[in-house]
Amino acid sequence: MLNQKLQLKLSQKLSPQQIQLMRLIQLTTAELEQKVKNEIEENPALEHGNELLDSDSNDLNSETQSEEINVDDYLSDENDDLSQNFYSTSEEINNYQTKSSPSFHQYLDNQSRNLILSDSEKPLCEFLIGSIDESGYLRREVEDIIDDLAFTQNIITTKDDIISVLKKIQDLDPPGVGARSLQECLLIQLNKKANKKDSILNSIKIIESEFELFSKKKFNKLSEKLNLSDNHIKKAIEEISKLNPKPGGSITSEFSNNSVTPDFILTIEDGELLVELNKRNSPELRLSSSYKNILEGYKNDPNKSKSQNQAIQFLKQKLDSAKWFIEAIEQRYQTLYQTVNAIVNFQNNYFLSGEESDLKPMILKDIAEKINMDISTVSRVANSKYIDTPYGIKLLKSYFSEGMIDKDGNEISTIEIKKVLRQIIDNEDKSKPLSDIELSRNLSEKGYKVARRTVSKYREQLEMPVARLRKEL
Repeated sequence: MLNQKLQLKLSQKLSPQQIQLMRLIQLTTAELEQKVKNEIEENPALEHGNELLDSDSNDLNSETQSEEINVDDYLSDENDDLSQNFYSTSEEINNYQTKSSPSFHQYLDNQSRNLILSDSEKPLCEFLIGSIDESGYLRREVEDIIDDLAFTQNIITTKDDIISVLKKIQDLDPPGVGARSLQECLLIQLNKKANKKDSILNSIKIIESEFELFSKKKFNKLSEKLNLSDNHIKKAIEEISKLNPKPGGSITSEFSNNSVTPDFILTIEDGELLVELNKRNSPELRLSSSYKNILEGYKNDPNKSKSQNQAIQFLKQKLDSAKWFIEAIEQRYQTLYQTVNAIVNFQNNYFLSGEESDLKPMILKDIAEKINMDISTVSRVANSKYIDTPYGIKLLKSYFSEGMIDKDGNEISTIEIKKVLRQIIDNEDKSKPLSDIELSRNLSEKGYKVARRTVSKYREQLEMPVARLRKEL
């Protein structure tokens, strides 16, 4: 038996324009440039605005039937330039350039062309390089690589073939790349040393045969097992400390830094902070003049056929889409402009001095309330946008932190506490490194009451190991 019932349901849905805006806000400047390029290629109703065009639309008619379209709405010459006036107009900002570099994997690919490889080894080399992570390690098991080659590329190979090609890759720069473990990474670097002096030979002996004792910093046992004096052990450890445990890290960081295009440029003039949006990758956009001409023809034709009406309906959809995209682009910049100004104003003292001690505790909610926007919107801006300041190019997210109360009752940023913690660890006696509870006591003496568990969390965020792993001879 069928039953009918009435149900009321309250729900909130984002419009297509709102969804498009959220996606645009999250894009970096470089990604936006590509997005605009793709949109222009896909929508002929959208054009670059660097030419003097005389077409635009005031208010697009929302009716769906072509017979009801008010063509005059599309033919208005008013508001021809859809650009906003809050961009930087200086030539220096509009042409802001950053050095572009190939990716880490492209860097390896370029070198691999100089390797002597057979026709059967070349696809193995390409696949292995693609499997190396950003730290420079090959963290996949050889058996898994063999299976993937068989299923994805129909290449049947053996473990010996894979190892043979991998050994050739491990000869590439940076030294240690392609290693499957830290132990192998360090050995590759040591074996590449041209001068095999005693300290290098002892280092190789330590890493090859007593890596576990080395990793646990049990230097006395190392000395006993290898029959080496404390002085020989110390010199060997010094050689090992010069090696790079993440050979791909420095290369990846270099490429990443070179390719960052700041979204904002902050300058200080006469003690005043000025923030401008980098407009290099944001071309002015307009509705197509040729589409206007087609609509004029439609308006002047007294006898429109069904196919003409369908064509006009298609034109209207493209114009709607182009108009929405232009408005979303402009709303994106308004949102970015409001957000970055709120952040700069909130951290005014820091941006004037550059001292991290001047950074105030600031969370997403603080900025969201100032600009009357949702926290998720502020998060999208902060997580993907960079600002060029007199103190370097930094991610906006790096200025956000929680706060704590010091012994004088002042609210301080956790960024400042981490800076003090790093200084304490850097200045400790490395033969007797401080435990987390001792670090907590040191911070308390300096006026920062931080629990041991919190110290452990901050130390891990600073990527500093526990006390026993910081120990040195």
